[in-house]
Parts: sequence; structure tokens; C-alpha cells
Amino acid sequence: MRDAAVLSAVGVGPDGRRRVLGVSVAVFEAEVHWRAFLEDLVARGMRGVQFVTSDDHAGLEAARKAVLGGAVWQRCQFHLAQNAIHHAPNVQIRKCIGSQLREIWNAKNLATAEAELKCLVEAHRKNAPELAAWLEVAIPEGLAVFTLPEHHRKRMRTSNPIERAVQQELKRRTVKVRVFPNSASLLRLVTAVLVEIDETWQASTQPYINWNTPDA
Repeated sequence: MRDAAVLSAVGVGPDGRRRVLGVSVAVFEAEVHWRAFLEDLVARGMRGVQFVTSDDHAGLEAARKAVLGGAVWQRCQFHLAQNAIHHAPNVQIRKCIGSQLREIWNAKNLATAEAELKCLVEAHRKNAPELAAWLEVAIPEGLAVFTLPEHHRKRMRTSNPIERAVQQELKRRTVKVRVFPNSASLLRLVTAVLVEIDETWQASTQPYINWNTPDA
């Protein structure tokens, strides 16, 4: 018995609606598997990818650069905040680092966010030098969303929508089976679940993002 990784991708099209773009089952989340997955999406017609939001996974990062090198990358702010907590050296800093990062995430523009980040780094330079060094390198990767119009940022700054709507549902459905006889059986189940999710999205009367006017 061995674990398997379910690779999935969700896109938002010109109509502002979410679509499940594809799914794959791999033994590991290595670059070779992510790259094959992304190349398959392109081969099946995926075009015009301008913006990618994901966690900082080494295999995905390398594959994304190779296959979707022209797209702007946004590192998930939620996962960044979790990573910052792990880098915090004590309970006091762990309690405040989340709210400090929210000041950066919620800044009016990129210049303000960068200024807030500089202040945060300097505030921890003496009492938590390793955290400060990490913040200085990692947090700018979560600021690409400031290249988007302000009313689009909330939807695009984290990968939480795919985590909640897709990954959690996949976990809920697969945990009931627990052990699959082979990867093909796992793929059949997760594909069926994703088809259900995609059909629900398409039946919605509201777009996920309104590209033309500010979201409510």
C-alpha cells in the first residue's frame, strides 16, 4: 500500500466562471508529474493563462516555470502566513505575525505593501533575525496580486477556493474508501467528484469574478 497525490487545476475563464481544468493521480508531487499534468492541459487546449495562484511547492514551481513561464505567479497568502508562524521563534511573535501580515495583504497598493513589509522586517531584525530574513525573501512572492485591479485581488490572492471547494471534497469522498486497488480506480472516483463540482459551478447564475465591474 502506498499514498498517492491527486493533482488538480481550476481556472477562471473570460466569462468569470470557474472551471475544473483537469486532474491527475501521481505517486509523488515531483516536477515530472506536475509538468506532465500541465503539458496535458496545454495539449487539450488550455490557452491564455495570465495569472497562477498556488502554494510554494518545488515540483509545481519548476513545472510552472517550464510550461507556463509567461504567467504571473502569486504565492498563496494563506499558506505564507502559516509558514511565517512556523518560522516565528516564540509564542509572542506567533500570536502577532498573522495580523502583521494582514496589514500587508490589505494594503491599498504595491508601494504601500512593500513599505509595510520593510517595516515588519526591520521590527523583527534583532529579536528574530531568521524570521526577518525569511520574510524579506518569501513575502514578496505573495504580492503579485497587486498587479491586478483592486476588486479582483480577494479572489486571486490565495489558493483557498480550490482547497475548500475541491481538495476538501476530494478528501471527504476518498477517505470513505480508504484503500483503492489501483491508481485508475482512484482517478475514476476523483474525476466523478470533480465533474459534479464543475456542473455545480456552471449552474450558478453568478460569476466567480466579474472582470468588468467591481465585485460586490
